[in-house]
Amino acid sequence: MEKKKLLLDCDEVICFSGFLEAVNEFMWTNYVIDDFTDYYIDEAVIPPERMAEFNKFLNGRNMYENAHILPGAIEKIKRLSEEYDIYILSSCVNPFDIKGSGRMFADKYNFLIENLPFIKPGNFIFTSAKHLFKADVKIDDRLPNFEGDEVEVKILFPSYHNKDITDEELATAGVVRAGYDWRTGWDNVLEILLSLNDNRDESLSRRSL
Repeated sequence: MEKKKLLLDCDEVICFSGFLEAVNEFMWTNYVIDDFTDYYIDEAVIPPERMAEFNKFLNGRNMYENAHILPGAIEKIKRLSEEYDIYILSSCVNPFDIKGSGRMFADKYNFLIENLPFIKPGNFIFTSAKHLFKADVKIDDRLPNFEGDEVEVKILFPSYHNKDITDEELATAGVVRAGYDWRTGWDNVLEILLSLNDNRDESLSRRSL
């Protein structure tokens, strides 16, 4: 039987990159990820007049060299790879450093092949146009990334910036929330997908009677 297709985001779903560490180093601060509710950490911390200086500070820095892999991510993704054909769908373009964004492609690619060796590198899709891709399941941490999708199951991975999304917004978008805490997000994702598979198998068994 052909495997179902699963589109999986990388940043804030598989790992936290070293971006917050870079912000803390630049600003001499000690923020942790849960201090934030807005997606754009740099805009929340760095004064606008220092943003250009910060972007120069980032120049040449590998954000994935010491990335923090989210709890259970690798084990759960490997478990799901037994039932799904997994594609990594992730953006690599820094709008503040278009010319230098090529380094991010390479750094993220190397991070993925090192930590997810059971996923074929040909299944890495680096793009911001996530709405163009069809699949059976999609997992992402940003609600706008589900817009326009032809996807059967949409799962919002919990992160620091999406806790305030209402149940009404999720219902309108046809998205299921995998809890509220990124520490247990992968446990919830696996539970959701295994439950859906069990229900689907039960339905098929009833039809065959």
